[in-house]
Amino acid sequence: MVKIKELSNGIRVVMENLPYVRSISFGIYVKNGSSCESEDFEGISHFIEHMLFKGTEKRSAKQIAEDMDELGGQINAYTTKEYTCYHTRTLDTHFDKALDILGDMFLNPKFDENDVKKERNVIIEEINMYDDDPEELVQDIIQGITLKGTRLSHPILGTAEKISAFNSEIIKNYFKENYGNDKTVISVVGNFEPDIMLEKLEKTFGAKAETESKSAESLDISGYSQAVMAKEKDTEQLHICIAFPGYKREDVMKYPYTIMNTVFGGGMSSMLFQKIREEKGLSYSIYSFPMAFESTGLFIIYTALNPSQAKDMCIALKECIKDLKTNGISEELLRKTKTQLISNFIIGNESTLNRMTSNGVSFLMNGFVKPQEEIIKEAEEVTLNSVIEAANYVFDMEKASIAAAGNISGVDFNEMLGILKE
Repeated sequence: MVKIKELSNGIRVVMENLPYVRSISFGIYVKNGSSCESEDFEGISHFIEHMLFKGTEKRSAKQIAEDMDELGGQINAYTTKEYTCYHTRTLDTHFDKALDILGDMFLNPKFDENDVKKERNVIIEEINMYDDDPEELVQDIIQGITLKGTRLSHPILGTAEKISAFNSEIIKNYFKENYGNDKTVISVVGNFEPDIMLEKLEKTFGAKAETESKSAESLDISGYSQAVMAKEKDTEQLHICIAFPGYKREDVMKYPYTIMNTVFGGGMSSMLFQKIREEKGLSYSIYSFPMAFESTGLFIIYTALNPSQAKDMCIALKECIKDLKTNGISEELLRKTKTQLISNFIIGNESTLNRMTSNGVSFLMNGFVKPQEEIIKEAEEVTLNSVIEAANYVFDMEKASIAAAGNISGVDFNEMLGILKE
């Protein structure tokens, strides 16, 4: 059972005791990501994520790594558009040490100026690495153009120009103003006694001063812009993303939407893979995926192909969309897809790390943790009509956007857009 508690300083805690496992996954979630940043601070949330691993007053970066390696545990972090997470996974017998390490990193980061300079170079190399990967690049482009004018369009890594302006003082001030207790959630899942765990968390984090984060400037982040953009890269293939407006994270259509995506482009048995790759041989890789945020969403189709096949791919894609919107799916396919998704969900939740993530993100972003049984029930209640409703909502062809990266020579992207809209 999930227990929700609050430390004396306002930090919220989500705990789930699983006595049949031997591990504990422990995460700190902060409602601060790239969508919280003004233009001058693009990339600073991700920069802070890196800097928390660079040392504290009592541990160097090397000591942090050595202390975790000694436990045989895992420690990591990641930044999204809406939040940042720092997490560990260890045996239950090693949890106290992991708590001390991650607590020290989170509460006492050094933010040394020399470390800032060195880590800036590391992040610039990370930016270059993603820029060299056309699959990653084209997905960044499609988000940038369709969410233009909102903070959701900001790249998580920032740009070399923007992060070059950050110094120790700027990072310290941003951290202080945006890592308040009101924006922090701790999630713990594994083998522990909840009351004892709460005492340990209070002892480690309860002394953190009660702070309220600086409110982000209010911007309309629910808009969608129809656009086309292509970037030349020295590659043999053309990488394309085609996007449509999608549902927000907790929309009532969440589960029909998920099933629609799975049927349409979620795997090797999907409509896209079977028709465009297997039947017509137009593409080596093709899939679709939803991106859901607090107040908006995107539905994205990605493919990599020879530039000469781009027009035929668009024709085949339009046929798939028309088939789904007109004919829907069979009762048998709906049953199979529900079984697939529910099975994946249950199996995934047997991992303490996955469960910790699900609980932490849900409580941070939504203020609640939905019971597993309720999620399964809502997925089971999806109907054929609701799947068609999701398809009709997403595939508004007048709102289709295209981004491309790679070998764009000779490809008319406005013509491709016209094919989709015909």
